[in-house]
Amino acid sequence: MGNGGLGQVLGALRAVASPGGLRGVLVETTWLAAHTVLYPWGAVAEQLRQDGPYRHYRTDDLPPRQRGLMVSAMDAAGTPIVLVHGIVDNRSAFALLASTLRRRGFGFVHAVNYSVLTALSGDVRRSAALLGAHIERICEQTGTDRVHVVGHSLGGLIARYYVQRLGGDRRVRTLVTLGTPHGGTLTAYLLPTNLVRQLRPGSELLTELAEPAPDCRTRFVVVWSAMDQIVVPQGNARLVHPELHVEEHQIRDSGHLSLPVDRRAVQVIVTAITQSNDTVNAPVVAVGDGSAGPGTTERQSAQSQPSG
Repeated sequence: MGNGGLGQVLGALRAVASPGGLRGVLVETTWLAAHTVLYPWGAVAEQLRQDGPYRHYRTDDLPPRQRGLMVSAMDAAGTPIVLVHGIVDNRSAFALLASTLRRRGFGFVHAVNYSVLTALSGDVRRSAALLGAHIERICEQTGTDRVHVVGHSLGGLIARYYVQRLGGDRRVRTLVTLGTPHGGTLTAYLLPTNLVRQLRPGSELLTELAEPAPDCRTRFVVVWSAMDQIVVPQGNARLVHPELHVEEHQIRDSGHLSLPVDRRAVQVIVTAITQSNDTVNAPVVAVGDGSAGPGTTERQSAQSQPSG
């Protein structure tokens, strides 16, 4: 591990020892317990509903917040949001996020399940192709041309491969990644399976994703935590690619598992997917008071640039 990686690990340890870090550890532990209870429920795949409650966008019975979104951002409210979970997980990881997005007025929120055996016998490329087929079914059923995708951990990498290498940028308007190992993670050396090898720094898959991606139409919004215990070094959750439009947010005191329920991450997601096409190059407003202190979300960059 280089000096930069060691510095990030030491920074993570300092973050854990801070008041915000201690709160983050408590939230991570609490969410892990709740997630364990929800996991069996999440193992049942969510069915695409032909006649869901938001098939017709009436505002009569909606609370003010939902009605405001429907009226001021109808396109955002009607664009499907697809949630893609991480390794050995299922859609239960998004139980709170999906509920929050629906309460905010987003009409179609769907969590995808892929096999729990993916870590043992899976492949990012194959999973990305399956995700693409699933998104095609969603577009056909809802009559929309584009979707937003939120991917946690491995789910973000699967969605990124679909966007960059399988032509998914024609379907995915915004891809939000939460704690995704874009630069690989040293923890991937703990399990010698094909898929986990793909998550190692410098792997063939990650080298392929670093290749040119001209005219990619998808906007990337990257959320990563300085206290991530799965992506090591933590900065490898950043997305650095000269041809991708990347908006980046750092959360300093959230654990890996609790990123989908972190209120600051949720605010970033809502902000990102309500931005209209004519504002994709505008700065993303940082969550909090704009300072870089503990407990805030710090916007790192508006355009992906190689680190110096």
